[in-house]
Order: sequence, then structure tokens, then C-alpha cells
Amino acid sequence: MIDRRSVLKGGAAGALTAGAAGALPVQALSPEASSLGLTSAGQAAAADLRRIPSTGLMLPAVGLGSWITFNVGNDPVLLDRSIDVMRAFFEEGGGMIDSSPMYGSAQQTIGHGLAELGSPETLFSADKIWTESGGAQQFGDTRAAWRTDRFDLMQVHNLVGVEENLEMLFARKAVGEIGHVGITTSHGRRHRDFEDVMRRHPLDFVQLTYNVLDRDVEDRLLPLAAEKGIAVIVNRPFRRGALIRRTQGAPLPGFAAELGAVTWADLMLKFILSNPAVTVVIPATTRPDHVRQNKVAARGAMPGPRMRAEIARLVAQL
Repeated sequence: MIDRRSVLKGGAAGALTAGAAGALPVQALSPEASSLGLTSAGQAAAADLRRIPSTGLMLPAVGLGSWITFNVGNDPVLLDRSIDVMRAFFEEGGGMIDSSPMYGSAQQTIGHGLAELGSPETLFSADKIWTESGGAQQFGDTRAAWRTDRFDLMQVHNLVGVEENLEMLFARKAVGEIGHVGITTSHGRRHRDFEDVMRRHPLDFVQLTYNVLDRDVEDRLLPLAAEKGIAVIVNRPFRRGALIRRTQGAPLPGFAAELGAVTWADLMLKFILSNPAVTVVIPATTRPDHVRQNKVAARGAMPGPRMRAEIARLVAQL
């Protein structure tokens, strides 16, 4: 469970320190970067931690997904690999780990890893309800898999049984078993229904697909989240690796250096995180070095609107 007091007290200062270290003064920018524009120094410095609007808690901007990557069953080698990924995640500041009952053995893998790592205090636990009925039973099963009594966030996955399950989750939140309640969608599905639920319920979080090529949520869902003070989790930032493969071997644009980006993955994460409505992005990986690099992408300078448009244009034409 995330150490709220230390994050709330030290979060802003930590974000300023981490962010400022990677930001470049305006006079050091290349002509290309100057013409495209970076965010202000304040925005860049605050990038590493984001505020959850409904509670004021500070959350690291890069979390960890578990879809596919943590579905390893009882394979001891793969379990150890997953623990190494989680260890690197917590060494880099921790934050949100997100899972679901539909992710095979991922929940059990996370529970095993947390036990091995001593249940780090910087965890922000996030999972989902994915059933038309029996949500309370599934919630109990999920707690058992994670080996925890309380979740920082519980979400209704892909709007399955949304009204009944939200009622149950809000009741659990009222008695302290859940810190935040949300809903999810993926692959650009059911955006009209998603918007309707956002308007009718006091949600703390929404989770949706957003990346340099999947940008439909910029039209309505992201502005609505900002308007209503709902935190936003971004899934599928790399289209399950397809965007990494798409950009492989392509030269980075010259302005990448001004952003502190050394890979296309860095640029694509910065594109997502530079949208002011976004709270946290949850890339999944099997590699500790990728975990560390993803965390670094949240620090330092961020692209402004024109640079964001250029990043999306360059990826689209590859």
C-alpha cells in the first residue's frame, strides 16, 4: 500500500528535484526544439508525480501493467523474472501496479512478488472486477491472490456489469476496503457508454487506451475527465509492442535530446504524459531495464503541443 503521508509531504519536492535534473534551460535548446516548443519548466519539473484530483494523493506518473507479462503460472524461472521486474519498479519509486481477473495468473504473480519483496510501502494497488454477477466474490478472490485486505483502486473492467459492480465498489469504499473507484475500457471500445458512466457517477479514476496513434479520447473523454476531476490511467501505450516494432531502426528526431529521450519508447511515453489530463501510464514489460527506462521517461522536459504533434506525425509515417 502506498505510503500516503510521505508521498503527500515529500511528493512535490521530489518531483521538482527529479524533473529539474533532466530539464534544459531555454538557451540550450536546439533551433529545431525551440521552433517546436517544450513545456514550461514548471510542467517539466512536476512530471514525475501526479495528483489524484479526488483525494489529493501524489502518484508516480509511470506505473506497471501486468497483462500477458505476469501470466506465468508456476514457472519458477518466469516467477523470478517477474519479481526482478517488480524489484526494479520499486527501486525506481514504485507506484501503481494494475491487474485484472482476466489476466490469467497475473494476480497470483503479483501477490507472490509482493510477499518476496516485503510488501513495499510505495505500492498503489489497482485491480478490476470483471463479471456480470458475483462481483463481491471476485473481489474476495482478488484480495486473496494479492494477499491484501485493501486496494488503493478497484475498477469495473470494460464496463462489464457496470451499474451493479459500481454500487458494490462504492459500498466497499465507504467502509475503507477500497481507496478509489474507477472504470476501464481498452482498444477504443464503447466510448459513448464510457462517457455516460463518467457523467453519472462520482468516479475517482478512468482507465483507457491512448497513444501516439490511438487518439480518439482527446476529443471527449480526456477533456471530460479534466472537467470532472477524474484521474486518468493510460493502457496500451505501445499497442502491445506494435509501436516499438514500428519505430525500430528509425532515427530519432533531433529534438529528442532536448527531451532527454534516448529511444522512441521514451518519446511515445512523453507524448502521453505531456497531455495534462493524464495521471499515470501503465506499460507492461518482462525486463527490469525497460522498467527503469520507462520511469526515466517521466522525468525532465516534456513536449509542448507542436512537438507532440510532430512526434505523432513521425510515428504515423513510419
